[in-house]
Amino acid sequence: MRAGIDQLPQSVLLAFSFGCLISAMSSIAQSSEFIVREAHTTLNNKVYYLNARIDFTLSDEVLEALHKGVPIMIKLEIEISRARDYLWDETITGLKQRYELEYHALIKQYTIKNLNSGALHSYPDLNVALSVLGTIADLPILDKNLLDPDEQYSGRIRAKVDINVLPVPLRLLAYLTSGWSLTSEWFLWSFSN
Repeated sequence: MRAGIDQLPQSVLLAFSFGCLISAMSSIAQSSEFIVREAHTTLNNKVYYLNARIDFTLSDEVLEALHKGVPIMIKLEIEISRARDYLWDETITGLKQRYELEYHALIKQYTIKNLNSGALHSYPDLNVALSVLGTIADLPILDKNLLDPDEQYSGRIRAKVDINVLPVPLRLLAYLTSGWSLTSEWFLWSFSN
């Protein structure tokens, strides 16, 4: 005799329904992405400065949360490595730049706060705010004296939405849906000492 669906334990039905929901949500195509278009360093007064261009396209889920008052943290991860012949490259330093993007419905303004420096700027349009956020100009990243002049060095950068700082109920959803998985590929560049 076969058991009907009404005879299955409620926990099994709930788990199956949840699995179907997650599967359906993750199969929805997303047109959102982060792309690092360019990055390079310049040397000025014995300090290396990073200049980069990043395109940010937010998913529907992130946009909905942003417009409902949830601040979105965007993190830039920057690493400088020394080339080695027989082993993988050695990471000699790393830097994280964190930015908080927030929408203020009452005044219809987007703000970007640099969480490393505390600088805060407002913009009337999301596209303008994302364009400014994606323009990294003269960010000091490394003192030249820390590098060996006989070695080869490279840098890499990526951008991502930091879901670990979201409110707990939203964080759980963010871990389970692809719309919150906004991370660029690593962009590599080389520079001489």
